[in-house]
Amino acid sequence: MIDRDIFDELFVLEMANNHWGSVDRGLKIVTAFSQIVRFNNVRAAIKLQLRSVDTFIHKDFRARSDIRYVKKTEDTKLVPEGFATLVKAIRQSGCTPMATPFDEDSVDLCCDLGIPIIKIASSDLNDWFLIEKIGKTKKPAIVSTGGSSLKDLDDLVTFFQNRNIPLAINHCVSLYPTEDWELEMNQIDFLRARYPSHTIGFSTHEYHDWTSSMLIAYAKGARTFERHIDIRDGGVTVTPYCSLPEQIDTWFKAFHKAKAMCGSAGTQKRIPTQREVTYLDSLVRGVYARRDLPEGHILSDEDVYLAIPIQKGQISCRELMRGEVLLKPVSADQPIVIDAIDSPYASIESLRELIYRRGIDTAGGKSQTA
Repeated sequence: MIDRDIFDELFVLEMANNHWGSVDRGLKIVTAFSQIVRFNNVRAAIKLQLRSVDTFIHKDFRARSDIRYVKKTEDTKLVPEGFATLVKAIRQSGCTPMATPFDEDSVDLCCDLGIPIIKIASSDLNDWFLIEKIGKTKKPAIVSTGGSSLKDLDDLVTFFQNRNIPLAINHCVSLYPTEDWELEMNQIDFLRARYPSHTIGFSTHEYHDWTSSMLIAYAKGARTFERHIDIRDGGVTVTPYCSLPEQIDTWFKAFHKAKAMCGSAGTQKRIPTQREVTYLDSLVRGVYARRDLPEGHILSDEDVYLAIPIQKGQISCRELMRGEVLLKPVSADQPIVIDAIDSPYASIESLRELIYRRGIDTAGGKSQTA
């Protein structure tokens, strides 16, 4: 049986390369966001990106400043000891260290650093050299679907299922940043239906709102969430799809609101709260005598009418069975109380207590139960 709990309500805060090759800047990011995590009482991972730069970039293209991806990879290079320092800080902060390895050597580094969860980037969803290397670690993984084909995704899910390795599947639109109308939130429904034995999540690069998509994603059943993070520090420009600490704080609060609004799991009928039951009980019609009724009278439809308010001890439309025998006389327009009738309900103490708890307390109600 695959353990999915590791992903349940896990927030992945993607530092990516926003340390810019500086351990000190990376530590500042860890400190800033781990505080927000603690304040909001959530479970979070801070994720790094790992590349063996010397082999990841072809030697003929090293130092090519005109190729953005190459330049950023060069500019943000960290040695393994630097990553080890960041991973230690993440653990000490109370967060879980995570990493996206982009090559086989980096998978080995994940193992050396004791990274417990591996992320597979959208761009690597069909890189089977890398996927097979990740699979050999047996570590739980999260994959972002991005622009993948359905076959590629099915193949990946089958690969992890056959090896009994926990896999979470994030709906993700690989646009940086993503406009609100490009989010395709209904894909969460599709993924949940197609892969019911896997945790489905939502990885987002939007930049206008830190509330709405969380409410939608949680309500649709996403249970792991990811955003890129950064801080304002050292004159570095924060890219639009990266979230600042105060924005992540809003995001976490939206999660708590979504969870409270959605309530219990939708796999069975909910149990109404006592406050709700009490409110609804006050709207139930009570049984009143249409005319003076003597002791020993057998009730029929012509003897009673239904009206609000219901009074304490009074039977309601729910309990009226017809054919009850009056144990005492009841005057016209007075409530018929549970103690005034010979009824199966009267012998059930828990039901009698419920009937006496509900409704309003009036002199009329008291006189009929005296």
